[in-house]
Amino acid sequence: MNKLIFPAVIAFGLLISCSNPNQPGKADNAINPAGTANDPGKNTKNMITQKITPYLWVEKDAKAVAGYYLSIFKDGKLKDFRKFGSDESGNEAGIETAVIEIAGMEFSILAAGPLFKFNEAVSFVINTKDQAETDYYWEALTKNGGEEDSCGWCKDKYGLSWQVVPTEYFELIHNDDPIVREKAMKNTLKQKKLILSELK
Repeated sequence: MNKLIFPAVIAFGLLISCSNPNQPGKADNAINPAGTANDPGKNTKNMITQKITPYLWVEKDAKAVAGYYLSIFKDGKLKDFRKFGSDESGNEAGIETAVIEIAGMEFSILAAGPLFKFNEAVSFVINTKDQAETDYYWEALTKNGGEEDSCGWCKDKYGLSWQVVPTEYFELIHNDDPIVREKAMKNTLKQKKLILSELK
């Protein structure tokens, strides 16, 4: 049964992600960041704005997942949310889709059951400007069910992997001085969250 549901859900999710969020009859609760209905006179063009969009499959509640990431990335916004019953989606539990923009990048979210889980084969790097920003994202992602890992890697409460890396770190590990490089790399292996003062 899952083999039949999977391609149907994927095709349906892609169709929704590529459609106009304000097309009549298409959206249920399409909202803007303020939580009010989108103005039908705006955003009437195709909603695709980038060449490659990460597409995240979660078990349930796409709106809650979107809200979670928007609570961490403060400059983000919810661009679209849709809910479809089993008769529309071909999935017994129905599906939900959301599109968010965080740090200037769009992510699509598909809530369609527990068929797949995130793993470390895919992660997203957050290039932070300093230690304070590194600390912020590390704490935000690892609390409430998240998980610390080694060398700047962590998981959020949904199991999605992130690398929280201050941009100065790359200057250290690519430094012309082999002593600087060696110290940075050696101490990286001892850390979970990257702490610049201990790498220099």
